[in-house]
Amino acid sequence: MNTTRNRYTRRCFLKTAGAAGLGSLLSAADDMSDAFAAPSEIIQPEDTVPRRPFGKTGENVSILALGGYFDALNNQSLLKQAILSGVTYWESSFSCKGGKEGYGVYLKHNPQDRKKIFLSAKTSSKDPVKMGQELDETLSVLNTSYIDYFVIHAVDNAEDLNADIRKWADQKKSEGKIKFFGFSTHQNMEDCIIRAAKFGWIDGIMTTYNYRLMNTDKMKMAVDACVKAGIGLSAIKSQAELTNPKATIGLESPTAMKLTAQFMKKGFTLQQAKLKAIWENPHIASICSLMPNMTILVSNVAAALDKTSLSTHDLNLLKRYSDETSSCYCSGCANVCETAISGKVPISKVMRYLMYYHSYGDRDRARYLYNALPIQMRKDIANLDYFESEKKCPQKIAIGKFMRQAAKELMSS
Repeated sequence: MNTTRNRYTRRCFLKTAGAAGLGSLLSAADDMSDAFAAPSEIIQPEDTVPRRPFGKTGENVSILALGGYFDALNNQSLLKQAILSGVTYWESSFSCKGGKEGYGVYLKHNPQDRKKIFLSAKTSSKDPVKMGQELDETLSVLNTSYIDYFVIHAVDNAEDLNADIRKWADQKKSEGKIKFFGFSTHQNMEDCIIRAAKFGWIDGIMTTYNYRLMNTDKMKMAVDACVKAGIGLSAIKSQAELTNPKATIGLESPTAMKLTAQFMKKGFTLQQAKLKAIWENPHIASICSLMPNMTILVSNVAAALDKTSLSTHDLNLLKRYSDETSSCYCSGCANVCETAISGKVPISKVMRYLMYYHSYGDRDRARYLYNALPIQMRKDIANLDYFESEKKCPQKIAIGKFMRQAAKELMSS
């Protein structure tokens, strides 16, 4: 087998990403089966991804992080490419099969790389006993004795992070099983962040953060609170995908076409530009991105290496596109729409599942999550009156239409 690695300069990285084009980058995210890359395809980059401080922890992390929701077990070459490219912040999740198992196999065969990796692991539990069990199992599967950054997944109310959880985190730190502790949040993000920043014991937060949300006054307040508290911020859901692109002007809008043409003229894609918009904020330590194949990894690395800043015109185009498509993007403010229906239905979560189904093309994941909801809740999703929720929605989303669509498309047959 030819294991000679091609040595690519930074310019070649950009040309490779540019050649991929918008269409292939979109389709690559849909087709996980093409994610394996042979060793001969591994690229030795001239430069590596820059690093930024992770809050006040003293750690510097790569500004691009490897999202763990993919088949890493059959993508060992991609993991090696990530290391060579400087993508050394790796996310894993207890509930995600394939990701952590793949990381574990890699670390078993490449133990020398463990010290290079800022390894994150997640739990969905807030019960200290179960958290401990999941941590121990994760350590075993990952073939490591410690986790750099342990995260409670999908927190929507910071008050859930109680004294028992703080005690647990302190204990696991003293045992050497984790270095840092934090949480991720997909909904009510700003409220969660602002409240948690006052706790004094949160090291990091993974939050939905993208060109649609980053310039709102409340998100700016949340980021400022983290900066003052020394909390490391990681952006997730960075592409700000729509709940259902077919339900709006989407990629066929004049502004979207202008965006694509504008950025391609500069040598990068719309997807790369969305990442670069986030990196314009120096307080975002890293973007955690799903990169299930070499095409997307190389493209995202190219964006991280590129020193071209987005112009005011570029940012204004992104803002215009955001405004034009806002009625098909859920911004996660569940405490607004869900209180109008007394919390009977998790509107924000269902919107996210529709996004996985349509924009990510990950139908199995969307259906699995939807059908994990209680039976009565699924019945309510199709039958509730969402008039009051729609009146309160700042995005002016036709919530009832999307909920009925979810009940039809996501229900197991």
